[in-house]
Amino acid sequence: MFGAAVKNFMKDGEDMAEQHQAQDQHEQTAEELHELKRIRREKLAELQAAGKDPFQQVRFERDHYTTDIHEHFDELEGKTVRLAGRMMSKRIMGKASFSDMRDRYGRLQLYIKRDNVGEDVYKGYKKFDIGDIIGIEGEVFRTQKGEISVSVTELTLLSKNLAPLPEKWHGLKDTDMRYRQRYVDLIVNPEVRDTFEKRSAIVREIRNFMDSRGFMEVETPCLNPIPGGAAARPFITHHNALDIDMYLRIATELHLKRLIVGGLERVYEIGRIFRNEGMDTRHNPEFTTIELYQAYTDYQGMMDITEDMVIHVCEKVLGSTKVMYQGVEIDFSKGWKRMTMAEAVKEYLGVDFMAIESDEEAVAAAKAVGVDMEKVEPTWGHALYECFDQKVEEKLIQPTFITMHPVDVSPLAKRSPKFPRLTERFELFICASEMGNAFSELNDPIDQKQRFQKQVEMRAKGDDEAGMMDEDYINALEYGMPPTGGLGIGIDRCVMLLTGCSSIRDVILFPTMKTIGGVKSENGVSSKEVSTPNSEPEKIDFSKVKIEPIFEEMVDFDTFAKSDFRAVKILACEAVTKSKKLLKFTLDDGERKDRVILSGIHEYYEPEELVGKTAIAIVNLPPRKMMGIDSEGMLISAVHEEDGHEGLNLLMVDDKIPAGAKLY
Repeated sequence: MFGAAVKNFMKDGEDMAEQHQAQDQHEQTAEELHELKRIRREKLAELQAAGKDPFQQVRFERDHYTTDIHEHFDELEGKTVRLAGRMMSKRIMGKASFSDMRDRYGRLQLYIKRDNVGEDVYKGYKKFDIGDIIGIEGEVFRTQKGEISVSVTELTLLSKNLAPLPEKWHGLKDTDMRYRQRYVDLIVNPEVRDTFEKRSAIVREIRNFMDSRGFMEVETPCLNPIPGGAAARPFITHHNALDIDMYLRIATELHLKRLIVGGLERVYEIGRIFRNEGMDTRHNPEFTTIELYQAYTDYQGMMDITEDMVIHVCEKVLGSTKVMYQGVEIDFSKGWKRMTMAEAVKEYLGVDFMAIESDEEAVAAAKAVGVDMEKVEPTWGHALYECFDQKVEEKLIQPTFITMHPVDVSPLAKRSPKFPRLTERFELFICASEMGNAFSELNDPIDQKQRFQKQVEMRAKGDDEAGMMDEDYINALEYGMPPTGGLGIGIDRCVMLLTGCSSIRDVILFPTMKTIGGVKSENGVSSKEVSTPNSEPEKIDFSKVKIEPIFEEMVDFDTFAKSDFRAVKILACEAVTKSKKLLKFTLDDGERKDRVILSGIHEYYEPEELVGKTAIAIVNLPPRKMMGIDSEGMLISAVHEEDGHEGLNLLMVDDKIPAGAKLY
C-alpha cells in the first residue's frame, strides 16, 4: 500500500505529466533524426559493453494484458501482474517517474519508483527511449486521480528502439509514408490497428457463416496456364522448369465450378486475386475476394445468401445493421431493394429498353440521355449497360441488387429463358459502388464455347481484358454441371464499408506501392528508380525538347485576370472506368473538399503517386461533361515534344502552399 506522501507526489507528477512533452515527440528535421539515431545506437553499445544486450533477451513470461487490468481492476487491485509492451511515453520527475506502455490490446500507465526497482535499474530506465520494448512486474493500483496503473517492482528492457517514433503520423502529407511503413502506422495510430482487427473479425465471421451453411472451404491455383473467370488484364510470369508462360489468377471462378462438376456441391474460397490494372482509392493490383458456388440453386438463391451473410457480419462484428459511411447511414436490415437493370435505367433515366428492339434504336436512346458510346460495341446490350454504368450506378446508395444483365457483358452467366438478350445475373451496389457479383451459372458447354470464342475475337481486336479459350473447362462442363448459383464479393471493399474507410489502401496492410530508389543492385535485379530523398539533382538533357511557339496574339490584362488559378490539394485520384486516358481528381480548393476535375494524363501518371500532392488548377471554368462526369475546372500541365512524342508534367508545387491560395 502507498502512504499519503507517495500519493501527493503522484498527484504532482500527474499534473506535470499533463503538460510534459515526451522525449522525441516533435517533428524532427533530417539532421535531428540522424542525431537521435546516433545517440540511440550509442546507448545500445553501452548496454552491450555492460553485458546487458537487450537483443539477447529471448523470452518474457507475462500473465496479463493491459485490457485485463482495466476490465478486471476490482479483482486485480493490490495483486502482482506481469506485462510486456512498447513504452510510448516517459515522464521523469526525480526519484519516481511515469510511463505509458502499449500492448496489442491497449495502454496502461506505469509508476516507476527508484526505491521499488533499485537504483541501478532506475538509472538504466532513465536512459530508455520512447518505443523501447519492456517487460514489467508490479502491483495494480489506482492513482489519486483515479487512473488505473501498475507500480513497477521489476523492469526489463526486451528490445531497443533505434528509430525514433513520429509524434504526428496523419494527414495528407504523411499518407504515402503511412502505407510504406505500416509497422510505424500501427504503432502510433490505434485507430489503424482497430481497422485491421475489424478486418480479421469480418473475415472470421464470413467463414463462420459459410461453414454454418454447409459450404466447404477449398484452395485453387494462383498460377494458371490460362487466365479466366473475369474480364481483366493478368500478370504474366514464366515457369522455368515447364518452360511456359503462366498467369496469376484474376478470379477463382472456373476452378471452383470444376469442383461443382466433381460433386462437391457447396464450395467457397477466400483468397488473393491479381489484376494488372490501374490503381485508385477502390482498386489495388492484388486484393481479396470470397467466391462461392452452390449446386441446385440460382442467382435468386445467391441474393438471399449475400443479404444474410452481410447482415450476419454486421451483427457479429459491429453489433448493428446500421453503418455510417462517409457521413451517410447505410441500413443493412432485411429486405434489400431488388430491380432489373432495365427497371433501374427506366426509373432514373426514363428510357424503357424493354420496349426497344433494334441495336440502332438502343444506341440512339443512350446517346440521347448523354451516354458516351464511343469505343463501345453498338448493340442493345451494350447501350443498356452503358446507360446504367454511366448514369445510374452513382445513384445507388442503399443496398440494391441490380439483376438481369445483358448477355454482351456477362460471358459466364446463364441466359434468361424469358429474355434471351439478358442473363440471370446480379450485382450488389452500396454507396454507388459494386460490392458483389453473382450468376445463375452457365452450364451449357456449347453456349459456353461460343461465348469463349466471342471473347477470343474481341481479344484479337485489341481488347487485352477479354478472356481466352479454356478447353479444359469446356471439357468439364461436358461431363455435366448441375444448375448452380455463384457469387463473388470483394472483401476489401466490404471492410472499407464496415469500417468507414475511403481508400482501399486503408484496409490492406501492405498495399502495392511504387518503389523508391528502385531495387538494390545487390539483389541481382535492376529497376527504374522513382525518386530518392536527399539525392543529387537529376541532370536532364533538354537538347531534343521542342516547345510550342508563344502566341503572337496579345491578351489584355483584364481578360487574363478573369482566370482564377488556385493551389489545390489532391485528396483522391482514380482511373475513370472505360477510359485509358482520364484520371478523376477529388480536390480541396480551399472552400470545397469535393471539387472534381478530370484530366487526360493517365498515360503519364498512376493515381497513387498523385494523392496528397499540391497542384494548380483553374477553378472558374464552366463544368463540362467527360465520360458522363462533370469536370469542374482544369489542372495545369506543362506540355512539350521530345523525339516526336508528347511529354507532359503535371504542375505541382510545394506542399506548404495552402489549398485555395490564389496565383497572381
